[in-house]
Amino acid sequence: MAKKVAKVGVKKAAGYLYFVDKKGNVARAKMARGKKKGKGKVEVVAKVGVKKVKGMLYFIDKQGDISCAQMARGGRKKKAKKKKR
Repeated sequence: MAKKVAKVGVKKAAGYLYFVDKKGNVARAKMARGKKKGKGKVEVVAKVGVKKVKGMLYFIDKQGDISCAQMARGGRKKKAKKKKR
């Protein structure tokens, strides 16, 4: 279950990818559609300065606020195979 970290209220525009950058700010980048290779320009939309905690995933929710959820680490455990005698 995710919990809200900061209320920002960012209005999302079509064609952009919104994310929380390394400094804890809300940033956006133009989505690539197979035309160009390389990194696109990243612009900071809102300066928030959220302190990130290791093991948590930070994202922009539907309301435009910053939320976080615990990362699923470790994956699935494989079943042990039975040995034939």
